[in-house]
Amino acid sequence: MYRLTSKLIVYNNISSDSILMKLSEICRRFDSGAQDQDALIQDILHEIHRLLDLATAYGFNHNLWHNYLAYLLATTETPFTLVSEKTGAQDGSVNAFAKNDLEIFKKLFDYDFSDMEQQLGISCFSIIENFTAIEKKEQIFNKSVSEKVQELSSSIEAADTAEELYDAVTGFYRKYGVGTFGLNKAFRLSENPAKELLIPITNTAEIHLDDIIGYEPQKKLLVDNTEAFVKGRHANNVLLYGDAGTGKSTSIKAILNEYYADGLRMIEIYKHQFQYLSRIISKIKNRNYRFIIYMDDLSFEESELEYKYLKAVIEGGLEPKPENVLIYATSNRRHLVRETWKDKADADAEDIHRNDTVQEKLSLADRFGLSIGYFRPSPQEYFTIVQEIAKRYPELSYSEEELKRKANAWEMSHGGFSGRTAQQFIDYLAGAAADGQ
Repeated sequence: MYRLTSKLIVYNNISSDSILMKLSEICRRFDSGAQDQDALIQDILHEIHRLLDLATAYGFNHNLWHNYLAYLLATTETPFTLVSEKTGAQDGSVNAFAKNDLEIFKKLFDYDFSDMEQQLGISCFSIIENFTAIEKKEQIFNKSVSEKVQELSSSIEAADTAEELYDAVTGFYRKYGVGTFGLNKAFRLSENPAKELLIPITNTAEIHLDDIIGYEPQKKLLVDNTEAFVKGRHANNVLLYGDAGTGKSTSIKAILNEYYADGLRMIEIYKHQFQYLSRIISKIKNRNYRFIIYMDDLSFEESELEYKYLKAVIEGGLEPKPENVLIYATSNRRHLVRETWKDKADADAEDIHRNDTVQEKLSLADRFGLSIGYFRPSPQEYFTIVQEIAKRYPELSYSEEELKRKANAWEMSHGGFSGRTAQQFIDYLAGAAADGQ
């Protein structure tokens, strides 16, 4: 194996700490006969353990070795793979090196571990080549990545020639992209941005716009703006403002699910992380995706100055904001920055240019070209939301009058009329029904 991996050119930036490179080194030690078998077995089992962890995280099944190699191809960012992401297969001298590497990967797919297993008295490689995973809920692994990687694995298995192999891999890059941005739909800032800036959010809510009852004009504005964005037309930064529990955050999460297949990606960031905005934008500006930077429940107190960083990023400095980046924010405040009665006073002894100060506070919201208001439903609209959500739970058999009476009683003690209150009410009824109450 080490004789194969040492000849990689395009993919020679695969980490020396990867399972592939660790196993290559183990194979070299095995062939040299210079190390005792117990040490080799211990190191092999450690890498198998890492492979099983990866398989659990991504729901891999059947041939874990093939899945792992396909995962490496899908996640390794190089100049070749990034160009293929944008254009697919292209003519050029680099293709000779790429095809050389892909033929090496094909040989790695077919690598025979039987001699090593026989001499060391182990069977782990045979097991992972025909692995039956324990059935598990989708919530504990990244289903989207799993399906894509296994699709690539099957394509490589079926390729008989170097051209077929090249077309399968470059076609995958063109269809899905490469690296973490290609395989995942949502990201957040890591706990150690100095080492790794963004990490994927592997389990996102499977919410869709049709799941949000009402607010059709608001949803249409959001959809029209997002469609223009993903199609490369002019679009605006968006501020969703209004009452709590009315579906602002849910609408943005639904937008991600609606347009993920069209190349939309989302990065969640909080106001205490705004210092990293410039780095984030630099990282994503040349990728073949459309990125929404998502700021939930955004607001600022008078003493908080982070909003000035946000204003600068939205407007852009000498380098304009990339055309593949928009900012979508939600807030209960229309103008984002807290206003006081002092702002409306005729005079302020401590502020000579009081009007300039007020305009400074209001100008942040003005940076969002599209502002969409979400407000509490009327009592009748609230009950309509309750009815529509209740239809999704066939175990609930309340009459309309009984459902309305219970919904009104719930609303009085749980925060007033809102879609969130309606959903919490139905969750309560469904839980009680499951408990036999």
